[in-house]
Amino acid sequence: MPDLAGQILILTGPPGSRKTTTAGALAAEPGAPTVHLHADDFWHFIKNGAIPPYLPEADRQNEIVIDVLSRTAEAYAGGGYFVIVDGIIGPWFLQPFRGLVAPLHYVVLRPPLSTAIERCRLRGGDTLSDPGPITALHQQFSALGLLERHVILTEGQSPTGTLAAVRLATASGLFRLAH
Repeated sequence: MPDLAGQILILTGPPGSRKTTTAGALAAEPGAPTVHLHADDFWHFIKNGAIPPYLPEADRQNEIVIDVLSRTAEAYAGGGYFVIVDGIIGPWFLQPFRGLVAPLHYVVLRPPLSTAIERCRLRGGDTLSDPGPITALHQQFSALGLLERHVILTEGQSPTGTLAAVRLATASGLFRLAH
């Protein structure tokens, strides 16, 4: 993989698309110094008054979280790190990232809905497992218009296959976003 120091990769998709698994594996590869920012952590930093981010009344909270996340990614990239932002960063959250100076890659992982629901169900713990919000988020990532070219279909892919596809997409430069 080419040296991506100073660049940002947003690795996104609906819940259950293997974003975190892929981001962790990519971050562990040799090469440029790398930072893995797990977007969910930025919502979990809110200890009192947190609103589930998929609810309409969370709009202001989500704007703040995404702003902090984008500025954190930019700070690390400015320090010479390759930054992998792993989370549900749909087109509705891209504006703060588009304002950054660092080169920005956008990769959307899209599994079949049934696969996403099953993966979320099996995860357990304090993660989203309700099929309703998972389905709604999956639908939001199913028709991306001009951003459709940033999608990697993951049906039938192993974690290694998904990692290879993300590596290739990022290295090609074809998944870069214009600022």
